[in-house]
Amino acid sequence: MFIRYSLFALLWALVIFILILMPGKQMPDTGNLFSFDKIAHFGVFTILSFLMIIGFAKQYASEKLRNHHAVFGLTISMVYACVLELSQAVIPDRQMNLSDLIANTLGVLSGYLLFLLIYKFSFR
Repeated sequence: MFIRYSLFALLWALVIFILILMPGKQMPDTGNLFSFDKIAHFGVFTILSFLMIIGFAKQYASEKLRNHHAVFGLTISMVYACVLELSQAVIPDRQMNLSDLIANTLGVLSGYLLFLLIYKFSFR
């Protein structure tokens, strides 16, 4: 049952892995906090943490994982974001960027806020 509820998060993590670690030309540094690159980093990690938290909350394989879905989802998403950003240092034409890591972190946190808005504070 774990895979059933976490499949979208796992597939999305694979998409992020392919996009972030793909060799290619470095995007020009615009110096702008709200550049397309930062918005993309923010967006993909918002979706990842949101999907992970939902998947962990709905699965029945582990009671501990279900009861602490937000902690596990946020922690795994954040570690994944850090590892991928650090890994870019060894990819041709890519580099680690602190502002990307900040965008990733803010995205992970916003995924949790999105989860709260939809599942915890909704007016059903």
